[in-house]
Amino acid sequence: MNSNKTHHREKIALLFFLLFLAMTGLMGRLIFLMIFRSEHYSAMASDLHERERTIKAARGNIIDASGTVIATNRTVCTISVIHNQVKKPDEVVAVLSKELGLNEAEIRKKVEKYSSREIIKTNVDKAMGDQIRSYHLAGVKVDEDYKRYYPYDTLASTVLGFTGGDNQGIIGLEVKYEQYLKGLNGKILTMSDAAGIEIENAAEDRIEPIAGQDLHISLDVNIQRYCEQAAYQVMEKKGAKRVSIIIMNPQNGEIMAMVNAPEFNLNDPFTLNTTTEVPANEKEKQDLLNKMWRNPCINDTYEPGSTFKIVTAAAGLEAGVVKLTDQFSCPGFRVVEDRKIRCHKVGGHGSETFLQGMMNSCNPVLIDVGQRLGVDNYYKYFEQFGLKGKTGIDLPGEASTIMHKKEDMGLVELATVSFGQSFQITPMQLITTASSLVNGGNRITPHFGVSTVSSDGKSVHTFTYPVKEGIVSKETSETMRYILEQVVSEGSGKKAKIEGYRIGGKTATSEKLPRSLKKYISSFIGFAPADNPKVIALITIDEPQGIYYGGTIAAPVIADIFKNIFPYLGIEPEEEKTVSTFRISG
Repeated sequence: MNSNKTHHREKIALLFFLLFLAMTGLMGRLIFLMIFRSEHYSAMASDLHERERTIKAARGNIIDASGTVIATNRTVCTISVIHNQVKKPDEVVAVLSKELGLNEAEIRKKVEKYSSREIIKTNVDKAMGDQIRSYHLAGVKVDEDYKRYYPYDTLASTVLGFTGGDNQGIIGLEVKYEQYLKGLNGKILTMSDAAGIEIENAAEDRIEPIAGQDLHISLDVNIQRYCEQAAYQVMEKKGAKRVSIIIMNPQNGEIMAMVNAPEFNLNDPFTLNTTTEVPANEKEKQDLLNKMWRNPCINDTYEPGSTFKIVTAAAGLEAGVVKLTDQFSCPGFRVVEDRKIRCHKVGGHGSETFLQGMMNSCNPVLIDVGQRLGVDNYYKYFEQFGLKGKTGIDLPGEASTIMHKKEDMGLVELATVSFGQSFQITPMQLITTASSLVNGGNRITPHFGVSTVSSDGKSVHTFTYPVKEGIVSKETSETMRYILEQVVSEGSGKKAKIEGYRIGGKTATSEKLPRSLKKYISSFIGFAPADNPKVIALITIDEPQGIYYGGTIAAPVIADIFKNIFPYLGIEPEEEKTVSTFRISG
């Protein structure tokens, strides 16, 4: 009997001991959770009862050189539903379907879906958003948002670029300066009960968004619009495939205009700008869109033709292998090794000086200068002038020069390169190099970005760009300005001549590959005033029909542009100086 009592006491004692251990463990766990994990579970509780909605930051404006806003924002709305808060689902479906023009079945699927938030439609006009808000539908949220808007539709489309669905930059300056333009989104935090329904009159936490910075650029709307008008006129007149124009300050690289006609509508960038090509499927449409969005001035390369004679002439003068008065003979061709390379003038130019050879755009003269330089020297100046690399322009996707490897460059390749064939560069590379050769010898960096300013008007960042000084001597640069002035005043570029102004320039008519197609790119590069350039321009006309010579169809376009923008730029006419103002060394 006693032994049984003792046995029961032991069991009870063991039970109490186990209960004590369990209680101690639970107390210890509770203390741990309350003291050491309190922040974690408080955060979880907050997450459970807080609903978060984003307040989109206003993207910074893009502002041109004259202070005109060329990219800004429009207020739009995002319509969404919160399932647990919807009291009259049928009414919600009916109203949203009617006002937004959407399928009822699709809306119902979202309204009845058990989720914290379902977006019905984005980028809804503010007037429509206000209309939906006026119904006071429980569970329907109308949040204001921003959509990018371009006041001039097609203006400088391939330069400005556009934004995607969440307002991020896609191409052009919009993506290049994304970090400055995008801003910082804010948040709205509202409290809800265990069922997920917002608590009425509960305090609302709001983190205000920070607007993006305004980007000030060198492009000028007035110059851009005039250049676009000129590009479309010549494109229509000549039945050309495309026309590109660049206007730049050759002293500092600021780009005033960049046209690629046909442009596309920035407010509707996913609609093709041509009806001649109808895509068969989505992939083909995307390929056509990518093609439409390309900026040929920087993304595409071409054989520059005779405009590149500027580079050969500058290299020859800098190396001392040629002088203006050196005599040459042009029978209409040059034989280099086993190749007969023709001049554009079939009968030849006969006896001429180097200056006359440049004025006549004579291939044999430039071939001779190239041969005098030799491959090593020519390659040296090609690199010295900055032609092997990229220009560093502040736009994405710049293409590199396509040039023969030095070891693969024989006398024939040297000959063809000397007058601008058998290699390819971008139009941007050509105008940048030409600028550097006539501005005193300083290799500048072409650019659009000037500065950024915060939404409250405070200057945030001023952009600076590399300059490489002395790629040619000031004497060589002065001689090049003189030569190119004579090309316009009396040579092949005389259709770019403007009474009362000193214009320098060079024409080109380059045959596209394959040569058998007989398709051409006509171009002209011009600058003014010739003695102290303040503006330089390049036009390329792709596949003009009928007469296709650069001196005939491209030079007059630049002359017309210059005539109209000179007063705007403050470039005044002057008495044209005679040849005697420049000392020709013998």
